[in-house]
Amino acid sequence: MNDTAEQIIVDKLESQRAYFATHETQDIRFRLTQLRQLRQAIDQYREKIEQALWVDLHKSPEEAFLTEISIVTGEIDNHIKHLKKWAKPKRVSTPIQLLPSSSKIIYEPLGVALIVAPWNYPFQLLINSLVGAISAGCCSILKPSPDAPTIARVMEEMIHEHFAPEYVSVVQGGRETNTRLFAQRFDIIFFTGSPKVGKVVMEAAAKHLTPVVLELGGKSPCIVDADANLDIAAKRIAWGKLINAGQTCIAPDYLLAHQSVKDELLDKVAENIRSMYGPDIQQSRFYPRIVSERAMERLTGLLEQGTIHTGGEVDTSEKYIAPTIIDDVSPDFRIMQDEIFGPILPVMTFEHIDEAIEYVNKNEKPLAFYYFGKNKQAKEVLSQTTSGGGCINDTLMHIANHHMPFGGVGNSGTGNYHGRESFLAFSNQRSIVSSPTWIDLPFKYVPFKYFWVLKKILK
Repeated sequence: MNDTAEQIIVDKLESQRAYFATHETQDIRFRLTQLRQLRQAIDQYREKIEQALWVDLHKSPEEAFLTEISIVTGEIDNHIKHLKKWAKPKRVSTPIQLLPSSSKIIYEPLGVALIVAPWNYPFQLLINSLVGAISAGCCSILKPSPDAPTIARVMEEMIHEHFAPEYVSVVQGGRETNTRLFAQRFDIIFFTGSPKVGKVVMEAAAKHLTPVVLELGGKSPCIVDADANLDIAAKRIAWGKLINAGQTCIAPDYLLAHQSVKDELLDKVAENIRSMYGPDIQQSRFYPRIVSERAMERLTGLLEQGTIHTGGEVDTSEKYIAPTIIDDVSPDFRIMQDEIFGPILPVMTFEHIDEAIEYVNKNEKPLAFYYFGKNKQAKEVLSQTTSGGGCINDTLMHIANHHMPFGGVGNSGTGNYHGRESFLAFSNQRSIVSSPTWIDLPFKYVPFKYFWVLKKILK
């Protein structure tokens, strides 16, 4: 996919700045109309979206709907329902020393947003962010990933057909396009991708003091304790790990299993894999493919250390890697150094939960955290660890609740979105104090007459 020329980027940005300056996007009726327009566009393009995701990632229509389309349409519906309430100025209490003034917070759009999305959930992660930008009243330049070129072109066609380019526009390309985009001054950059590129984005944004939302990733742990329900744990771990062939930022990255249940657990995970995808997984229409030859080469290299319990088969010509469980893994193995982003599950064991907690805490803060066991122990484990989000006795499901913020912490990201948090991510919360003119108290003025009164109030 060809890179976008710098002048085209500059022209698009200037056009959007000029349009934003008309204040048309701030009107709540306008925003609601655009959200409904986006909903209509997705309904119209649904079949093309599903076909494109099949071509790029071998995603079945069912998986495409569950993990991409329905998440976006649900987000749109939620914003349409609540936008008027979210955007309404919020009255807040005023301390006694400021009376008879009144205080409020007003929500105004930040301006022109740059939204850069990855290839693993190319539709959801680009358009879901756009929902927040529209809701807040921003203009947006969208940059899809070139590694999912079919859906990137479909999204560009959809946006071009339904939105004016001075309001929402798409630019295509790879690293060079990103470099040209990051060199410009935007009012907010919303980036989803790896921590490595996230650092590049943050450094570029710092030159213009541009606020950023970074949705990154990392090695999300999955702990299975001795008293866990192994049948449920195995099923939910297999499902969470293998959606999109493991190419999910919140997939369980590695398994920490209590040594007393590890062998039984791994056998049950393997059994659930066969149950979901059948005896010939490569022929299953529900099992996606690895995105690129480069990713295939990286993932194949991770199979060289440890003992393969299940899977391990590779077909480079089809970009296929079988669901693979690797046992006897050590922390110094290559597979434990970076996020896997593939259908490979390395397994380590622990005797006491403190060992698992210590291992998680000595590494970078993860995007997700999963614990299988009794609720009392789960609360204790959560109180001693941190992550962007997570689940107790499940995987992935925290992303599906738009009443909760989604985001990372530390190396796994900064900022949140989904639901009202998406509206806030693209908004400036402007604090306003309104003071009457019918009275003008003397306390604040030099030479601070009656200062003793003010001091007594503030004491």
